[in-house]
Amino acid sequence: MRRREFISLLGGAVAGWPFAARAQKSERVRRIGILMNLPADAPEGQSYLAALAQGLQEFGWVVGRNVRIDIRWGAGDLDRFHQYAVELVALAPDVIVATAGSIVGALQQASRIVPIVFVTTIDPVGGGWVQSLARSGTNATGFAAHDFSMGGKWLDLLKKVAPGVTRVAVIRDASVPAGTGGFAAIQTMASSFGVELTPVGVRDAGEIERSIVAFARGGNSGLIVVGPPSSVASHFDLIIMLAARHRLPAVYSARVFVARGGLMSYGPDAIDQYRRAAGYVDRILKGEKPADLPVQNPTKYEMVLNLKTAKTLGIQISDNLLSLADEVIE
Repeated sequence: MRRREFISLLGGAVAGWPFAARAQKSERVRRIGILMNLPADAPEGQSYLAALAQGLQEFGWVVGRNVRIDIRWGAGDLDRFHQYAVELVALAPDVIVATAGSIVGALQQASRIVPIVFVTTIDPVGGGWVQSLARSGTNATGFAAHDFSMGGKWLDLLKKVAPGVTRVAVIRDASVPAGTGGFAAIQTMASSFGVELTPVGVRDAGEIERSIVAFARGGNSGLIVVGPPSSVASHFDLIIMLAARHRLPAVYSARVFVARGGLMSYGPDAIDQYRRAAGYVDRILKGEKPADLPVQNPTKYEMVLNLKTAKTLGIQISDNLLSLADEVIE
């Protein structure tokens, strides 16, 4: 079943979670919390929830019959993450789905008992959310995003779309392990690609704009936006607008940027991770412990190109690169 068809099948109900549970008296209703890193109006968020709902349904968990789902939308705001983490834990859910490492951290501050299944989370060991990938050892487990070796891939793709680039601004959140580790990984590869790096922080919109405007004054410039997307969720449109205004070719870590007008992304297929996460939720609801479950790495990656943006930037995408793309937005 295609994603669009499934969302239609839900009749728009995903956007209205939580639902009132109308379970049969003979069936126990279980409670699942979800703390999203995106704004409530983000279409990508609805697609992710639809994938999770489809996966749960395949295991026999149906909203309104034997499961209730409570959703909070963090919109990339760390204060909201902590506020909503406390709210969800207070509802005494059987399991909580977390959609970013900083959300896992907020949930573990609120409770070391409530089971957590995370998705699209970078470096869960380095973040301290699990003890090892082979065996979580904590109340959290799930599905990791890319590892730091992706830095070389992003540089390679940037040079493929803009061979003349010699200066690269790396937009990352220095307050989280994924941001510092991601920048360090790109830094180790920079010399082999003949580029000089400039780190750009994401504390607020002003910092982002000032840094990019100053950086863009030099020539032969490009951007790489390092995950996690939650760190820049409230600045998606600003970053994409600045890249377009200053004609900077950019490679992003997630499809969400390209869907909003970014040039190119390469990273794990988030839809696949949400669908797979349903399996871990099912296992926990049936009695397994997160501490005993291994953290799983991505099995599907996707490269997405936006040809309209490429044309605006005056970039000619090669036929070879087009043939490698999993999705082309025209």
